[in-house]
Amino acid sequence: MFGKRDSDGGGLKRKGQAAPTPVQTAPQPGEPEPTAPQQSSQPVRVENPAQAAEQVKKVVEAPKVRPPKPQEPVKPVVVETRSEEYYRTKSNIYNALIDTIDLGQLAQLDPGEAREEIGDIVREIIAIKNVVLSIAEQEKLLQDICNDVLGYGPLEPLLERDDIADIMVNGAGQVFIEVEGKVQLTNVRFRDNSQLMNICQRIVSQVGRRVDESSPICDARLADGSRVNVISNPLSIDGPALTIRKFKKDKLTMNNLVEFKSISPEGAKVLSIIGASRCNVLISGGTGSGKTTLLNCMTAFIEEDERVITCEDAAELQLQQPHVVRLETRPPNLEGSGEITMRDLVRNCLRMRPERIIVGEVRGPEAFDLLQAMNTGHDGSMGTLHANTPREALSRLESMITMGGFNLPSRTIREMICGSIDVIIQAARLRDGSRRITHITEVLGMEGDVVITQDLFVYEVEGEDADGKILGRHKSTGIARPAFWDRARYYGREGELAAALDAAAD
Repeated sequence: MFGKRDSDGGGLKRKGQAAPTPVQTAPQPGEPEPTAPQQSSQPVRVENPAQAAEQVKKVVEAPKVRPPKPQEPVKPVVVETRSEEYYRTKSNIYNALIDTIDLGQLAQLDPGEAREEIGDIVREIIAIKNVVLSIAEQEKLLQDICNDVLGYGPLEPLLERDDIADIMVNGAGQVFIEVEGKVQLTNVRFRDNSQLMNICQRIVSQVGRRVDESSPICDARLADGSRVNVISNPLSIDGPALTIRKFKKDKLTMNNLVEFKSISPEGAKVLSIIGASRCNVLISGGTGSGKTTLLNCMTAFIEEDERVITCEDAAELQLQQPHVVRLETRPPNLEGSGEITMRDLVRNCLRMRPERIIVGEVRGPEAFDLLQAMNTGHDGSMGTLHANTPREALSRLESMITMGGFNLPSRTIREMICGSIDVIIQAARLRDGSRRITHITEVLGMEGDVVITQDLFVYEVEGEDADGKILGRHKSTGIARPAFWDRARYYGREGELAAALDAAAD
């Protein structure tokens, strides 16, 4: 587009365009007289003057490209500084403790008594080895050793922090965290890969699972419901890889989502009516977009007299209703048998007289059974799946049913989807790390072979501020009477729905 510079260093010169005439200025005192520019021996023809003028205009008006900012080296987030000498001392005392203590008897004690027993032995070892430590250093050392023996070792300080959303351990020497949507390197490290593997085995054994060379991939959970994934040797080359999706200690509510600007107050009111009116809901979104958190918030509108059954790979949902049955899948044993899949759970819970069925994540043939449940009297059922738009969520649902081996025509599957799902809620994680509910979409029916949907609320990005934060707003599409209006009227919520939609339209 820009052409090449001519040989005498003048301005831009194009094919079919005359070279610009240099502007001559009067010489200053003491300066040599300027020499006349040499004329090219070849005449320059302008084949299309209008086109040449337009090209020059484009060059002049072309936006300036800012030079890229120099990349600063990644600095680890300092959790708590430990010196190399400290790690050597800790390793020596820890090895002496393991040789001294009876781990079988220690496991029979409650955590408080076990910590006291470990503390007494550690102090004796420090006195015998003549290790010079201050009182503060001894307390730190004792706490770290107790965490290694009874807890999760170096991960304990990270698990205590409520602002961390994810912990990613890439071998013994590299630990990343996610804070406010941004991934950061920390200075936390493990003694070696053996210590990391022991902690991984301790985590998964608490939920009756195992991770070793014969079963190197494992999904598990912590006591608070935080999601855990472990992949070890020989699949993970640089040591065990541990990923923890942390949940906040205080369960988020829909009001919290409004405070975080994930949804507008009017949109939150509509979502509460959708949950209370027992609409069948599909929550769609990408990885880390907040699908499970949003599903937790939606379950808050379930009445306390309803019987709810949840089906999950790793039990994460935190329902507050009194009548909840939690089901969890099971991996195969060493012989490769005994596996209980999500589809087995969904089919079985149909025989358990549920009023609502909640599937933590739809990722396979269980999509067919969930649609069957939604269409056979279990109104108000919910589930999540990975998709980037509501329209893509419907396509993925159809694909998962097809992959399950069901030899059904596409139109039949789409009719089943339209008859089962009432609302799709789309969650997204924006490039600044914030999470937003971008669509509240109704599934209306079919027109020919196409599923018809309509948006009630959409999130429009308007720009960004000086700090790089996305600016936007939730906008009503002006639908005054959504398709679930009759259902809301059946439950006596049509007045609140009308008021919320009117307020959003202003």
